[in-house]
Amino acid sequence: MTFGYIALIILGILILIFIGSAFTIVQQANRFVIERLGAYHQTLSVGLHFIIPFIDRITKKVSIKEQVVDFPPQPVITKDNVTMQIDTVVFYQVTDPKLFTYGVHNPMRAIENLTATTLRNIIGELELDESLTSRDLINSRMRIILDEATDPWGIKIHRVEVKNIIPPKDIREAMEKQMRAERERRQSILIAEGEKRAAILSAEGQKESQILKAEGEKQVRIKEAEGKAQAIIEVQEATAKGIAVIKKAGADEAFLRLEAYKAMIDVANGQSNTLIVPSDLQGITGLTATIAETMKLTKK
Repeated sequence: MTFGYIALIILGILILIFIGSAFTIVQQANRFVIERLGAYHQTLSVGLHFIIPFIDRITKKVSIKEQVVDFPPQPVITKDNVTMQIDTVVFYQVTDPKLFTYGVHNPMRAIENLTATTLRNIIGELELDESLTSRDLINSRMRIILDEATDPWGIKIHRVEVKNIIPPKDIREAMEKQMRAERERRQSILIAEGEKRAAILSAEGQKESQILKAEGEKQVRIKEAEGKAQAIIEVQEATAKGIAVIKKAGADEAFLRLEAYKAMIDVANGQSNTLIVPSDLQGITGLTATIAETMKLTKK
């Protein structure tokens, strides 16, 4: 009874182990490659699956997530015989777990070697300056070539990025000198443009100042002329008012003419020895007396 009981226990344990090993769970974003008696049988996707213990075997667990691999710098030679170091980053994804398992031995090593050879071929067609400024071209050509080469391996190449380009030391020093000279040239241009702009602004300021000064002098002359004209008008108005007052006081025509004659003498201000007597004054009674009085006034 004791031996039989132990045997039943052992048999139960073996059955549990057998049943436990017959079921497997595939996690999200993973695929299991199953071999049956050493030959490929199937690829298990996400979920719970039954396999036959000791007959079916999980050969490889493959992740179908996009992955990134960073390869170390590779020595390459440009078309103009310049040796430099370039390291790349490859973004890939396994699309067929069966091909990934049986297509190539050590897929990552294969991709690394393929990347290095492809990079050497592309850079060998470019000169140094083109290699430094054509990263997009290098990336796109490498992606196309690698994607075609890795398709039989069940791998999809999404992107290839040139991470860093390291020229030789003497080339880097020459490039730094060139960049420094270019920056100094741009600085000189900016300084010259600033001085030119300042000179233009100064000339424009002087021009506007002279225009404003001339305009001010013009306005002053206009105001002076207007003042003189206004003074003449006011004098004439005062004279007219005086004549009107004299007329209103009843002065005769002879008196008015004599007053006009006096005004002419005042205008002359003793600057001329010749005096022209209007013809209408010659018929006035007592012309001699008038002339004598006029001479007295002139002497004064």
